[in-house]
Amino acid sequence: MELIGGAAQFKQTDVGRIPQDWQTPSLDDLTVMMTNGFVGAATRHYAQHGDGVLYIQGYNVEENSFNFHGIKYVTKEFHRAHLKSCLRAGDLLTVQTGEVGLTTVVPESLAGSNCHGLIISRFLNHKVCPQFVSYYLNSPAGRARLRGIETGTTIKHLNVGDVLEFKIPLPPTLAEQEAIAEALSDADMLAASLKRLITKKRLIKQGTMQELFTGRKRLPGFEGEWDKRPLVNICLDDGLVRGPFGGALKKESFVPKGYRVYEQRNAIHRDATMCRYFVDQAKFNELRRFELKPGDFIGSCSGTIGRIFRIPKDAEPGIINQALLKITVDENVIDPAFFYHYFTWEKFQDQIIDSTQGGAMQNLVGMDVFKTTPFPVPFIEEQRAISRILDDMDAEVSALEAKLSKYGRIRQGMTHNLLTGKIRLV
Repeated sequence: MELIGGAAQFKQTDVGRIPQDWQTPSLDDLTVMMTNGFVGAATRHYAQHGDGVLYIQGYNVEENSFNFHGIKYVTKEFHRAHLKSCLRAGDLLTVQTGEVGLTTVVPESLAGSNCHGLIISRFLNHKVCPQFVSYYLNSPAGRARLRGIETGTTIKHLNVGDVLEFKIPLPPTLAEQEAIAEALSDADMLAASLKRLITKKRLIKQGTMQELFTGRKRLPGFEGEWDKRPLVNICLDDGLVRGPFGGALKKESFVPKGYRVYEQRNAIHRDATMCRYFVDQAKFNELRRFELKPGDFIGSCSGTIGRIFRIPKDAEPGIINQALLKITVDENVIDPAFFYHYFTWEKFQDQIIDSTQGGAMQNLVGMDVFKTTPFPVPFIEEQRAISRILDDMDAEVSALEAKLSKYGRIRQGMTHNLLTGKIRLV
């Protein structure tokens, strides 16, 4: 590996600053074929898994990878009639409409499949490594340049003719292209293994919650039946409040700086610092019953529903908006950490969503229903013991997520340095 420096070793091109010995060919120069996947409706040609040919669509493509959610199959007759869109190993697939420009390479296992809504690029094998091109097209620089050739207003689209003229920075040898692709692939595999571990840890936590919250497993030293109370009865007086509706918070109520207006985004992202709106002292006093204090919970009430976040000690004073619920628990009755874990448990989330009006929780189940939702109340010592176990599991996941974030930053730096030739693998 060599770190390249010095202006004389670089040149400025249409695709950016690259080493002197790199070229900027168009994709037309590098391909033996570029064509659209099948264009039109194929739904009447769908077949069952065992009787058909795999039919890959735009939503099955991920960055340098695939997913098989909602995968479809087409009849063999349809496939034979549309061999132009039959895939070979090494073909590049680029999303044409929707997540425009997202690109991946067809592996050996998917050779012979058919496809829809994708641009198929087949390369001159002696000139170019398809994986290298895929990494470039998926890079921030590549995606930004692809957006520059999009057509359409409401629905963005890539035309094959425009993509053929698209230039890429290309190292001079196939060996260097392959080395760059391999290095980025190794980094991706490391991140993917970490993601799988995080998913596994989260599933283990959900299983632990199922055991502990149903009483199927009791911690040593605890026994006896759990009390159950309506949710409103584990909150302080006026501790279960939905944000102000109607004309309480109109556009003219907002000021450049003052008391924060906490929104659904604060609950969803579990972040008290995100803020777009403020109200002055007079409006704050008028809406004092919607005031948030450290230790209060906020819950999202529409759209992305049921997300919950506890307001930290250092949060700035403010009020909730109409998309939020404020919950102030009675800490003599319920441990806040136990409340949080139970509220985020999948079974409880399903319960409150199933009880919603119209199934969308737009009115948060109707407050009367929500207030009467039963909530388990073990002895406070057992609540705290359960919370400690789940807190430790969360801490483990958080540490893995921080590690994954670090890998992401390293991968981003690698991508830039390798795809611009700042670092050479020679």
